[in-house]
Amino acid sequence: MKLLEKTQLGGMSLKNRIAIAAMTRGRADSNGLVGDMTVEYYAQRASAGLLFSEAIRISEEATGSPLTPGIFTDEQIAAWKKVTKAVHHKGGVIVAQLWHTGRIGHSVDRNGKLPLAPSALPIHGMQHFTSQGRRDYETPREMTITEIGQTIKDYGQAAKNAIAAGFDGVTLHASNGYLPNQFLAESANQRTDAYGGSIPNKVRFIVEVMQELISAVGGERVGIKISPFHCYGDMVLDDPAATYTYLIEKLNEMDFAYVELMRCSPNFAAPGHYAVKDEVEFFGRKIRQAVIANAGYDKASAEAELEKGIAKLISFGKLYIANPDLPERFEKNAPLNEPDRATMYGGGKQGYIDYPMWNE
Repeated sequence: MKLLEKTQLGGMSLKNRIAIAAMTRGRADSNGLVGDMTVEYYAQRASAGLLFSEAIRISEEATGSPLTPGIFTDEQIAAWKKVTKAVHHKGGVIVAQLWHTGRIGHSVDRNGKLPLAPSALPIHGMQHFTSQGRRDYETPREMTITEIGQTIKDYGQAAKNAIAAGFDGVTLHASNGYLPNQFLAESANQRTDAYGGSIPNKVRFIVEVMQELISAVGGERVGIKISPFHCYGDMVLDDPAATYTYLIEKLNEMDFAYVELMRCSPNFAAPGHYAVKDEVEFFGRKIRQAVIANAGYDKASAEAELEKGIAKLISFGKLYIANPDLPERFEKNAPLNEPDRATMYGGGKQGYIDYPMWNE
């Protein structure tokens, strides 16, 4: 079974080709600190070849949702050290996903400050989960050039902090409608300066952040997650195929480890002009770095994807919420636990660290 084969990813030696996708679980405290439950959560799942952490805020300004972790204070770094130590003790490899939410946020969880975004364009057709319940999205404040520059530096510092916390690498969260993704989409970016208008200008922010990350910690420790046709967060591009093809061409000029390529979720149907049906086939063959295919895979479809030879790993989300020992279950053909949707994005131990192992 290809899923269980050992492999190398940048400077990381992996015991299988199974990765845990980054998933927001909402178990940090109000200071962005992860605790003992989070240590146990990741340690339980250390049999994965690669663990992506939940998305981690790079700065206070990056805050979008309540009870999500950060990595910009000494206390946050110390808290993550306990997680990485526990994962390493069990022979696991763990990477920090670096996160700026951009316009996916609300002032009630940002000390009264509006979210920042490429342009002052709100998200339509959705509501945001806040500490005070669901709220309509606000119109964000357009970032200044100075703020864009500072945000790029914040990514670099967060990468250094992640390595100091014991993470084996970092990945740029450039998918799911968050800030880097927002720069690519006309529905979020109507700038007329160096970061908007043409495709090269819209791609510029991601390119500069990746250059900063590579400079900060070395390309063998760096990756990026992209979601070309995933429309979450009111992401609509005029020409997604051309935009992401150009982005990939620019990424191909850099030396880093991998691209995690997220397929479009059926819960967020793509517009009619999004003609490509197989993102891994279409974009994956253009990518020079190792490809990690993501979203909606089960054992059979993951194995079939690896057989194609485009993807080097497959990352699983919901299956890993309910099955901390997923590689063992695949190997033994053991039945899978079903995830409890009510506890996916917040709560306590229930639905977080109480799912049984296959042999229990």
